[in-house]
Amino acid sequence: MEENFSQADRIGFMERKSNLDTIASQFYFFQHGIPKIKLNRPATLNDGILPISKKQASDYAASFDVHKNQFKLLKFVPASGAASRMFMFLSEFLNDYKGDHEAIIEYIHRKNDLNLLLFLKSIDKFPFYEDIVQLVKKLFHDYNDWNVDAKNYAFIKIMLSPQYFDFASQPKGILPFHKYKNHTTTAIEEHLIECINYATTNKKSFVHFTVSEEHQKRFEIIISDFKRKNKSQIDIEVSYSYQNKCTDVLAYNIQNAPLRDEHHNLIFRPAGHGALIENLNQLDADLIFIKNIDNVIQHQSEIIVLYKKALAGILVEYQKRIFEYVKILQKEIISDEEIAVLLTFLNTKLSLKVTQDFSNFSQKSQIDYLFNALNRPIRVCGMVQNEGEPGGGPFWVADKTGNLSLQIIEASQVSHLDKVQRDMLDNATHFNPVDLVCGIKNHEGNKFNLHDFVDNSTGFIVEKTKNGIPFKAFELPGLWNGAMANWITIFVEVPIITFNPVKTVNDLLKTAHQSTNKP
Repeated sequence: MEENFSQADRIGFMERKSNLDTIASQFYFFQHGIPKIKLNRPATLNDGILPISKKQASDYAASFDVHKNQFKLLKFVPASGAASRMFMFLSEFLNDYKGDHEAIIEYIHRKNDLNLLLFLKSIDKFPFYEDIVQLVKKLFHDYNDWNVDAKNYAFIKIMLSPQYFDFASQPKGILPFHKYKNHTTTAIEEHLIECINYATTNKKSFVHFTVSEEHQKRFEIIISDFKRKNKSQIDIEVSYSYQNKCTDVLAYNIQNAPLRDEHHNLIFRPAGHGALIENLNQLDADLIFIKNIDNVIQHQSEIIVLYKKALAGILVEYQKRIFEYVKILQKEIISDEEIAVLLTFLNTKLSLKVTQDFSNFSQKSQIDYLFNALNRPIRVCGMVQNEGEPGGGPFWVADKTGNLSLQIIEASQVSHLDKVQRDMLDNATHFNPVDLVCGIKNHEGNKFNLHDFVDNSTGFIVEKTKNGIPFKAFELPGLWNGAMANWITIFVEVPIITFNPVKTVNDLLKTAHQSTNKP
């Protein structure tokens, strides 16, 4: 591997603070492949997923409200990704539409583009409709004389044009998401409202966005305007971070040789959302709420607030018991009865299965084993019933030694050549909406080093094309997948209403994102 790099390359690695050993280990995966995950079974209700009634959720939420002022709370929102996928079918339309030689309905039939049909049928329901039409009319004074096809084409063209709105190149957070009676809001603003509703202590709310450096100013403008209009009397403190360049990975050609640009410089690319474990590791908070930028709804739902608080209440309760047990393990003398109680707690409450030969250990080895099992960061993850959405889900997973743990697994991590594994994947009852509450400090109030709990063998090799040239790259273990593989994990069923992502622009037409004329 090292012979592929010149002295200039090595200097570049130093400037980026890239680790050559890490690059070499990633290259190993290109040569040998990434081991597939060994599913034992899907996690289901009462078998890895904790069911809670609305009454139980209310009790956990009330408990959280009682204790929350003891903690520093923070909402962590990954928000650096561009909205290109949201508008992909519209970009394809602009590239492939034959204009005067073809009616748009003919294009729709030719491409079987039902997404475009829905978009045009409901075009006036999008929150950005009036702003775009207003600009089109300003640019083209004869707009009112045009036919419907010409108006629709111009609308899409102006919406995506780099000269004007350029929506596909913008981060999702700054796009208009919701239209109210007298104003529109972005996903950023909806997250700020959420944070006020469930993550406020002592009249303060803390929000952290991971952003691209070139877009931070746009976030700041939106947030400054929100603060100016905010009537909640809550002080919102917002911080930002960028994906660290040292986590970028090399791009490779199909022969597994590092790609270079026209100046013979190595080509790097971002390493996926798993790189954000470094951003999370830099934060100082007791409880951290994690939610994707596009998963917000219009008019803050009491149910969403209730279950976010409930997840936090569960974390606080379980973490308190974990800390108590860790302190017991640090005593000079520990009884066999205390060890038995700890084993029951691990098995029944934390779904942690101890190794089969645990009973053969000396007591000191048993204590060390239990201490290492409990002295870890903890995450409580909301899980919704599976309705066919693409993405990860909760599973029982076996490691190399056969020990089981609860993990969030993506479809690409499972061997589709193995019918048994494929069937387990297909029969999953629940789906990961990325709805987490995390505790990243130990019983003494010190932060864990989150890098110590990453399973580095669970990354991804992705194949992409840029400027017509195919390439491959390694993506780090996903933030809520392998990056948190060795955390204490608690899965909790939450209502499907808590999951309302905007993966394509047409998702903004769903009920959760449409106006009901409330202020």
